[in-house]
Amino acid sequence: MSKVYKSEKNYGNVEIRELTPTKENNELRLTGVAAVYESPTVLWECDGIQYKEIIERGAFNNADFSKCCLKYNHCDSIPVLARVRGGSLNLTVDDIGLKFDAKLFNTSVARDLYNLVKDGGIDKCSFAFTIKEDEYDRETRTRKIKAIDKVFDVSLVDIPAYDDTDVTARSKFLEAEAEKEFKELLESDKRKRALLKLKLSF
Repeated sequence: MSKVYKSEKNYGNVEIRELTPTKENNELRLTGVAAVYESPTVLWECDGIQYKEIIERGAFNNADFSKCCLKYNHCDSIPVLARVRGGSLNLTVDDIGLKFDAKLFNTSVARDLYNLVKDGGIDKCSFAFTIKEDEYDRETRTRKIKAIDKVFDVSLVDIPAYDDTDVTARSKFLEAEAEKEFKELLESDKRKRALLKLKLSF
């Protein structure tokens, strides 16, 4: 199955690499893990039934990172913090998943966010992407992302996108699967009742 979804997000941990600003080296850098392979994440829950997603190993192998930049909360109105184009943002894929190393631009926003991460105010990151190939396992209720097409940004985030109040393309996907299963159960129940009525009429 090959599909494209917009504004997809996945959460990982952020770590900070502290560099003391000096006259010779006035750089602020952030490193982090934007996505982890084979780590089931619950994206949606209905009546105690969990719908999960995993990024399969190798899903980033042929992804396009050329236009990727480092952002805050995926926000377009805030100046970007670093960018692949120009070399201030480096993305690497290994056995763990997708990692980033960013030399932040010398802006007040970048300095403020650096300090927020340093002081523990921000400790999550995510990435916005489109999917090239995925599949859904109905037995385990797990969506498997097999190939990622493009990664548009890696973001520092202060509030996880998959809280109960959030609605995204991925949670909608799993909500639709849950609704489909519920309808099938109703139809099955109706058929059973119809057969029972038929038997009782004889």
